[in-house]
Amino acid sequence: MASFERASPALKEILLRIYNAEKPIEVDYHLYEFGSVEYHIKSSVSEPQVTYLSISTPFLSQGVFLSYGLSPFTLKMVRQISTDVLHIVEPANDGYQLTLRLDFSKLPHNKESLKIITEVSSVQAVILSSQLKEMLQNVNSWDSSQGIYKPIKLIYHPKEPFYVIRQPQKIVAVFPMRFKDNSDVIIATSFFQLMDVVSLKKWAKVPPCNWSPIPPLELRGESFEDLSTNGGFVSFDISSHHVEGKRLDKTVWSLLNFYAYVKHHVKCTRGFIQRRMRRRLDNLVEVLAKSRVEDGQIKKVQGWRKMRKMVGSKSKMIIRRWGDLGKKIKRIRFRIKIHGFARFRRRWLIVPSFSSSTAYTKLQTNGNNN
Repeated sequence: MASFERASPALKEILLRIYNAEKPIEVDYHLYEFGSVEYHIKSSVSEPQVTYLSISTPFLSQGVFLSYGLSPFTLKMVRQISTDVLHIVEPANDGYQLTLRLDFSKLPHNKESLKIITEVSSVQAVILSSQLKEMLQNVNSWDSSQGIYKPIKLIYHPKEPFYVIRQPQKIVAVFPMRFKDNSDVIIATSFFQLMDVVSLKKWAKVPPCNWSPIPPLELRGESFEDLSTNGGFVSFDISSHHVEGKRLDKTVWSLLNFYAYVKHHVKCTRGFIQRRMRRRLDNLVEVLAKSRVEDGQIKKVQGWRKMRKMVGSKSKMIIRRWGDLGKKIKRIRFRIKIHGFARFRRRWLIVPSFSSSTAYTKLQTNGNNN
């Protein structure tokens, strides 16, 4: 799985600006990020080397952790960021779950200072990761009866819950997949269906992954709203060797960012398909344009010239043939011509006009007579 950047870019920029300032600056800044995360950064001119950082972030599961604040395990993970630079202020400021005192005077003047500030900027990721780590380690003691463990609903991104279920010799993480666009659903389900044909030897060290269009049996009894999806359900089987040593941190962070991982790759795939389609369309348009120029203009002109030559030659041939025929007809007429026949015809071949000596009277008929 992809490991996205844990540090908050905006928080990192503000802390670097305070640390690299040539003169002491007064800072009282509120920073808001996705998932109802709020930071309060405060630095005064009277105490330039000290900066106070307060954090408010929602818990992964409201039903698991106590309501009075962060657990001792989470506070321990926060202290491990830097024991010299970072100190936890108790109690935290009003409206925040954690307040840190940062002493920039103890930062080393080399590249190590940038690394420490980056780790301080990832404190929100440390809090959420430690909560999931603690949950995976202690999930055996939560709501189990007769070997059946109730799913634990976790929310890292708003409106994107996932579930953790403890089973014998493994932990199952189930992700209901939801997408806004139909094209994203098609691309994502195509990815999920390919998981059944991958090489088992190549992916033997990663958690086994399964996809199903219907909810698994472990989520029976959960709310209908949480189980209504259009992309199915993705399940990971996490065994003991996936949460040992350094693998625990990588596995936890990958589970927290699985939704972002899938959406990132779906978006990249859709962009790749669209670019290929536009490139293919441009190639087809270019081919059609070239063929239109060649077939529609050059060949048309050449064909018109050929047709013009053909019409001209045929017309000359027809005129020549009709000219010969006309000469033959004239010769035929000349052969039957008799000199003086016109005068003979006028004298002897005149038809006389006859007039009747008997007069006829037109009878008038009366319509009353029968």
